[in-house]
Amino acid sequence: MSASPFAPPPSSQPRRRVVITGIGAVTPLGLTAPETWAGMVAGRSGIGPITRFDASLCSARIAGEVRGLDPCRALPAPLHPRGATGEPVTAAFTPKDLKKFGRFTHLGVCAAVEAYADSGLDAARSEIPAERMGVNLGVGIGGLPEIEAMQETFKSGGFRKISPFFIIQIAPNLLSGQASLLLNLRGPNMSIASACATSGHAVGEAAAAIARGDADVMIAGGAESTVTPLAIGAFAQMRALSTRNDAPERASRPYDQDRDGFVLSEGSVVFVLEELESARRRGAKIYGEVRGYAASADAYHLSSLAEGGEGSQRSMRRALETAGLDPQSIDFVSAHATSTPGGDGEEAAAIAAVFAANLSGLHVSGVKSMVGHLLGGAGAMGLFAAVLAIRDGVIPPTINLENLDPAVAALGLQIAANHAVHRPVRAALANSFGFGGTNASLVVAAV
Repeated sequence: MSASPFAPPPSSQPRRRVVITGIGAVTPLGLTAPETWAGMVAGRSGIGPITRFDASLCSARIAGEVRGLDPCRALPAPLHPRGATGEPVTAAFTPKDLKKFGRFTHLGVCAAVEAYADSGLDAARSEIPAERMGVNLGVGIGGLPEIEAMQETFKSGGFRKISPFFIIQIAPNLLSGQASLLLNLRGPNMSIASACATSGHAVGEAAAAIARGDADVMIAGGAESTVTPLAIGAFAQMRALSTRNDAPERASRPYDQDRDGFVLSEGSVVFVLEELESARRRGAKIYGEVRGYAASADAYHLSSLAEGGEGSQRSMRRALETAGLDPQSIDFVSAHATSTPGGDGEEAAAIAAVFAANLSGLHVSGVKSMVGHLLGGAGAMGLFAAVLAIRDGVIPPTINLENLDPAVAALGLQIAANHAVHRPVRAALANSFGFGGTNASLVVAAV
């Protein structure tokens, strides 16, 4: 069994091992990672009526909103990413800077700061050069709320009313840019946009950068904030959204035969990835190891999974191969499971095919049943569930699973329905798939 996170070519030296040492989350279930995890384990829904705009005339009037976040709130303790003599970081944003950035950046930077503080890296900055620390925070769409608002401002006031901060507010890579600036991360700095697989790819590519020696630490994950009239309206016109408006907490229901679409949400999940020996030297707590990663393309349809989840199967199989693990080593699959009529079934078929020899030892769960679909943050959200399941020996439930789809039932998968499953989790696989036929699979394991 290989100890390398990504199997190298035969002629190369073994690549470095990558572990997770910090986690941050701002989601519909909570404003921190512990709050979000507690809500997941309890099977609580973060879905409710839309409050960010008047959705009364839309067929879909529910979403997963982040409520009560103050990006300028004081941190529990100041951070010193530039050393003891540098300017301390006392909040994710100052009131002056807040207006310069879009809401997705507010959410993402708050999660990144939490992950950084959680990692304990701040006390070790003299040991790790800033040039060896990078960032890859993905966003699927970017500043759509700000685009919509500025268009209205332009229509009423003309060119002179356009904000000089507008481009900074909407550009997807400004999330990575601001996190890099705030936390003094001078290594690789990039942002991936691959629809709903965005943050799965961001974490995978960040881990690969460490594995090949381009960095020792990477802040990685994703964010999204597109609960807007255009986004909700457009997805509704595609008939992709649930219209269970009278019972929002029951609307997202992966694998249920009465599912009628996904629930759009906003939020961010961010991880600190670190080279294993670096983490051990500084005595860091380690959540788990990123053992494998793979990306694939369906080349089949712009918005539907390939039949039988063929591309998804390739992504999962390759992730297991690069992890040096067989299907029997995986105890939990954190599924993409959006709650759409077609997508859930194709992914379930793919999981059943890949893990055919391990169906009795494997649990599957879809946490979008509780948090909704974070788009660019979805892959990191799925990984969040996988990593903490390993730490705590708890698989979060797929809530609202009242009548299992007979086609899914026939596959023989063990779905953690409605209540958390308490069991040891040695290793887990997290999937994220996106429009355009793009797929990402990550394998994490206990160290």
